[in-house]
Amino acid sequence: MKLDERCFECLLSRVALECRLCDAGPDATAEIREECAHLLDELRTRPLSHPQIASAIHRHAYVRLGNNDPFLALKEESTRQALAVCRQVRPRLTSFRDFVLASVIGNTFDYGVKSHTVQSDFSRYFDEEFKSGLAIDDCDRILSMVSRVVYFTDNCGEIVFDRLLLEFLSRQGSRITLALRDEPILNDATIAEARALHMDRYAEVVTTTGCGCEIGVRLDCMPDLLAQAMETCTLVIAKGMANYESLSEYSNLPPVAYLMAAKCDPIAEEVGVPRGSKIAMLRE
Repeated sequence: MKLDERCFECLLSRVALECRLCDAGPDATAEIREECAHLLDELRTRPLSHPQIASAIHRHAYVRLGNNDPFLALKEESTRQALAVCRQVRPRLTSFRDFVLASVIGNTFDYGVKSHTVQSDFSRYFDEEFKSGLAIDDCDRILSMVSRVVYFTDNCGEIVFDRLLLEFLSRQGSRITLALRDEPILNDATIAEARALHMDRYAEVVTTTGCGCEIGVRLDCMPDLLAQAMETCTLVIAKGMANYESLSEYSNLPPVAYLMAAKCDPIAEEVGVPRGSKIAMLRE
């Protein structure tokens, strides 16, 4: 997916959030935001996807802030909240659709999206969203393809609910390659954070997406283990908007199940749902 003009202010508002998280102060914040705006203006004319441009912006901000993980405290808090809610809701999840829906609700742990707010009472929010269900529901078709899965994760907090879905898939006999961010960026999950939750119990292979501090997926710099898994899998499960924005640019992929909340208007409009909708969409 290419950069939409409405994405500019959203990107720069995330830079401002990173500055606040690092206690940068108003002068430094204004300077870093201006530098990122100039970089954005330069990159927007290049043949790059939205995640590639956003990654370059955030890398610049991190260097200027002298902090390679500004979202660390938010990641830890979202994991704490998700674990508490997970203990409450786990007994009521029985079907594949239930586990998919729970993982998509978990995708709302996403900080700095301009039109989206992470809910403070996540237990109440989970119950409301679970009742409303999926706006796009291809779960039956997705389940028929899960023999060999490449699973791209997204955010911390969210991966607590991904773990439940991975456990379900493992019980179905799925052979899973689990792919996480190579280095910290935004509140995305890394291998260390997945291992802390013992997600590796349910995957034959745990690897990174490659490319260092980079959101989304780039086929040109995948580790060999991930590239091999992509060639032989029966299904890719891609969590979240950045993975959708990057993978939807490629052709000749295996079937891809996009599991996400459409938290901004450009994504919602492209998919054809109202903003805030929960999606389990299969693209073959």
